[in-house]
Amino acid sequence: MSNIVNAFEYNFDGLVGPTHNYGGLAIGNLASMGNSGTISNPRAAALQGLQKMRTLMEMGLRQGVLPPHERPFLPRLRQHGFSGSDEQVLQSAWKNDPALLCNLSSAAPMWTANAATISPSADSQDKKVHFTPANLTAMYHRSIEHEFTGRVLREIFADENYFAHHKAVPAGGKMGDEGAANHGRFAPSHGAAGVQLFVYGRSAFEKNLDVHFEGRQALEASQAIARQHRLNPAQTVFARQSQKAIDAGAFHNDVVSVTNGRVLFYHQHSFENTAQCFADIRRACETLGFEPDFVEVSADAVSLEDAISSYLFNSQLITTPNGETGLILPQEAHDNPRTKAWLDAHIAGNGPIRFAKYLDLKQSMRNGGGPACLRLRVVLNESEAASISKCVLDEALIIRLEQWVEKHYRDQLEIKDLGDPEFLGEVYAALEELTDILSLGAIYDFQR
Repeated sequence: MSNIVNAFEYNFDGLVGPTHNYGGLAIGNLASMGNSGTISNPRAAALQGLQKMRTLMEMGLRQGVLPPHERPFLPRLRQHGFSGSDEQVLQSAWKNDPALLCNLSSAAPMWTANAATISPSADSQDKKVHFTPANLTAMYHRSIEHEFTGRVLREIFADENYFAHHKAVPAGGKMGDEGAANHGRFAPSHGAAGVQLFVYGRSAFEKNLDVHFEGRQALEASQAIARQHRLNPAQTVFARQSQKAIDAGAFHNDVVSVTNGRVLFYHQHSFENTAQCFADIRRACETLGFEPDFVEVSADAVSLEDAISSYLFNSQLITTPNGETGLILPQEAHDNPRTKAWLDAHIAGNGPIRFAKYLDLKQSMRNGGGPACLRLRVVLNESEAASISKCVLDEALIIRLEQWVEKHYRDQLEIKDLGDPEFLGEVYAALEELTDILSLGAIYDFQR
């Protein structure tokens, strides 16, 4: 324990993009599928996200922001054979293939838990922070994200003395990687060496047709990331998510469990072989001299249906600067009487989770993304933190971003608006200004 350094957990939240819409593109995501085609509110969605970031900062946590991706993404439309001016490409795509245009207009990059998998320097054998953008191959609208994600991460975390950037795991077949939504870390403190937990839904090479929804995360993709990040096998655990949870709508493991510090907060039906999973975690933690703390919610207290509809586990399990562990939850977890009752009883009973804070994230929730979906956790020691400046938030920058949203975002958006050249111009103007606000330079394809 003498090698522990002072370190901090940064939450890099995705800034909701101006094309936030309800296209119903995510198979297996019940909220996304159920709200398909309804009118969205991009301005409210972005402001709700910024308010969440402000709330975490007010609690003493360090907060960053990742910019929206360029959507509609015309370079990919051109690869699909549409030609002419930007306006002609957009109008032709809307007329001839609206489903394709909808996929290439998704604001799903707001859910940065899927952006990448990150390992802190305390865990990697070369003592660098490692980043691997997720290939997100399970869904076409997300499979186009990783190149821009990697570009942004390299721009923010630029110092090669501290940071190592990898390309996405090669896609093809079922070789899916869904990023940090299926990844957790146990450690006695942020700066201490820890145990990394990779949760997968299937093997890339297995044949299993007797399922309602197919798992998105491949074991082989998780294993590739662990190797890329130079993790110690003795402190790396791979566990299979239960098919029961996936079939119920837990498309990522962070819909049924979340990890922070020593604590794993999980639903009874999170893992395929819970006993083996926990034995592996305990064994790995013992090699580092600490014990994990497992907090189970039984199916009798909270059904999978309640857990998934309320996003009880798609919460941020945080440690405040004074060492207190708590949950940042969507309002839906408060409004569900069974999840609220469980949380109240646990907190009153002096459990490891000491408080619950509820936030209004209805716009994101309607598309199937709660607090945990909206953030990418990056653990940095003091030297690593001092090397970054871009996209790190303070109150002045949040206010500026709120003003930017008020200026550029529509209050309401219908699916048909995605094919409107006037809307495309609005999006380009907004993103052009954003790159100046965040000092990112010409990172978007339309700027190049």
